Amino acid sequence: MQKLKIGILGTRGIPNHYGGFEQFAEHLSVDLVQKGHEVSVYNSSLHPFMENEWKGVQIIRCKDMEDKLGTAGQFVYDWNCINDSRKRNFDVLLHLGYTSDSVWHWHWPKHTVNIVNMDGMEWQRTKYSKPVKFFLKWAESLAAKHAGKMIADSPGMQEYLFSKYKKEPTFIPYGAETFENPDSSVIFKYSVLPHQYFLVIARMEPENNIEMIIQGYLASHHQFPLLIIGNITNKYGKYLTSTYKQPSIHFTEAIYDQAELDNLRYFSALYFHGHSVGGTNPSLLEAMACRCRIAAHNNRFNRAVLQQEADYFPTSSEISRIINTPKPAIVVQQWKEINLERINTIYAPERIADAYENLMLQACGKKKLVILPAAAVVV
Repeated sequence: MQKLKIGILGTRGIPNHYGGFEQFAEHLSVDLVQKGHEVSVYNSSLHPFMENEWKGVQIIRCKDMEDKLGTAGQFVYDWNCINDSRKRNFDVLLHLGYTSDSVWHWHWPKHTVNIVNMDGMEWQRTKYSKPVKFFLKWAESLAAKHAGKMIADSPGMQEYLFSKYKKEPTFIPYGAETFENPDSSVIFKYSVLPHQYFLVIARMEPENNIEMIIQGYLASHHQFPLLIIGNITNKYGKYLTSTYKQPSIHFTEAIYDQAELDNLRYFSALYFHGHSVGGTNPSLLEAMACRCRIAAHNNRFNRAVLQQEADYFPTSSEISRIINTPKPAIVVQQWKEINLERINTIYAPERIADAYENLMLQACGKKKLVILPAAAVVV
């Protein structure tokens, strides 16, 4: 039984120094290596990690001109990755997202199974102009049409893609590891006290409803500070930090130390998840894995994950009401326990890796690789 040769592209690279897709690629690639497969991840030439291997995963660096060309540089980077993949003889090429990738579908390696994780409905993002939204819808259609297999990370996305393109995606969500070793001393450098602050961790984008959360928080007049962690140096981040200069609001640049993030989540009094575009968001799963009390934007994607075990807000006034309405401790504890059980079952990382491996093996017409313990190997 043969192992697979797998390439993963569509991210800025691993280890994660950017966001959700990068973190997902980091975990999945290592898990697949541990299952006995040969895995390569494409890294941007701008990525700070410069070694050729990371935890058994091969790193392939490709020229990235985003620092010089802006968004257009992403198309160049994806072209460079795809062009390189044509000479690698991969069994599977996993495309994480389609935004600047699917326009090159005609250049995807022909004798490789191209699997596309369709991410969220990118064209719904409010930051985009009408022409850009039109392009993103077109790019989505190209990915759906030309993918050997599509992956939807939520039932809502699976339903949407099938309805739109009459092609059945495979539902595989993201995963998260249960946080087991809290250490309150980690959070003190952020000028907060255990269970006496509210928390937001998100990319600074309008569709993540960070301004709505800020406005609702300010209207509540609550004494706890609001800690906001994200890429505050981008355009929208700069707008928020300059507009809301309040002593009770603490803005912090993105953090990539998993232990720090998990402790900040664990010791928060209330975690706000404002994401409104897309499916199963990795940062939401991580909040659940850290036993957070969660208030989430009211949409079908968040409800599919959290169900009844969260507060939901459609407006800033509802955020104020949530903050100022005491929740019985027994209810909060029940929510945390149920959400943690979901992490340990539905969203367990090993289960997600198994699902990806099975899909890849089936798509390649191969059987699962069996790795015998050393003591059981017959020479």
